[in-house]
Amino acid sequence: MNEWNIQSRAHACEVCGEAFADKQMYHTLLFEEAALLRRSDICETCAKKVNNQRSRNGFISHWQGTYEAPPAQPVEAIQKDTAETLLRKLVELNDPRYAAAAFILAVMLERKRLLKVKEQIMRDGKRVFVYEQPKTGDIFAITDPDLHLDQLQEVQHDVAQLLEHGLNPPAAASPVPAPVPVVEATPADEEQSAAPAETPVAAQ
Repeated sequence: MNEWNIQSRAHACEVCGEAFADKQMYHTLLFEEAALLRRSDICETCAKKVNNQRSRNGFISHWQGTYEAPPAQPVEAIQKDTAETLLRKLVELNDPRYAAAAFILAVMLERKRLLKVKEQIMRDGKRVFVYEQPKTGDIFAITDPDLHLDQLQEVQHDVAQLLEHGLNPPAAASPVPAPVPVVEATPADEEQSAAPAETPVAAQ
């Protein structure tokens, strides 16, 4: 299973194709298909007609949500990474090096009630949390890296660095070598260097 996964909420019912209206109730069904998690968003009417979907192979979970229409003009200005935007970048990057950081970010967002745990599943001996962002309806599949207490401080430091500097921190500037002092010769020095060396005279 692809443990790094974001699936956005559909804007129309998967069964009848009818577009969701703002504030309309909808149903999300979660399936495991071909080693991947797949969501299915359907309207209230179709949900009553397809109750047998829960008996399909691979069915994992079901919940209800309220559709929120996207804003007409999305905000273009992107400021410093928030915990959520950073989590999205890490999930899309799909780099195992950031698995622990992604998990810590998801827990932070859950505690702030910006993400909700919808389901816990076991896969290959590991817990996988299915989180939902209530406002957008997006779901995240995040694997529990089973961190030990002695690892937490380092991971939290990594998360703080990522939040402050992003995924591509500016490279440290190379140290500029100190200028070599140039000593200018004085006229006295020039005369001394130009004078012939004295030859010692042997004693008579």
